[in-house]
Amino acid sequence: METIRAKAFVILDGTLLPIDRIAADTPYYSGKHKRHGMNVQVLTDPFGRLLWASPALSGSTHDLTAARQHGIIEALADAGLKCWADKAYQGAGGPVRVPFRSRCLKRWKRRHNTTHAKIRCLGERPWPL
Repeated sequence: METIRAKAFVILDGTLLPIDRIAADTPYYSGKHKRHGMNVQVLTDPFGRLLWASPALSGSTHDLTAARQHGIIEALADAGLKCWADKAYQGAGGPVRVPFRSRCLKRWKRRHNTTHAKIRCLGERPWPL
């Protein structure tokens, strides 16, 4: 957290690392990605540099649940840092900023989502862990 506190904001994203498992290992199966894997939460700085990667959880774990289990949201709130994240973190509250969700958005909300995506895009690249 000492390194992260020096940043203006951080980008939070979850990624699924593919693994080889048999069908009996259902906790590792991600229904979204249709494969077995491990869920890893990643914090990056505004330039997309990796600051922290969480321990792996089973692939069926939702990103918001994983962030709460690792205490990421509470740690960011305690440090007073802002965090940009994707729609998977809807309802996280506190310092986590997420885009608006809806099919029919007003123009200002679409512009907000576009700006949000431009800020967050550097943290969305695949990470070689």
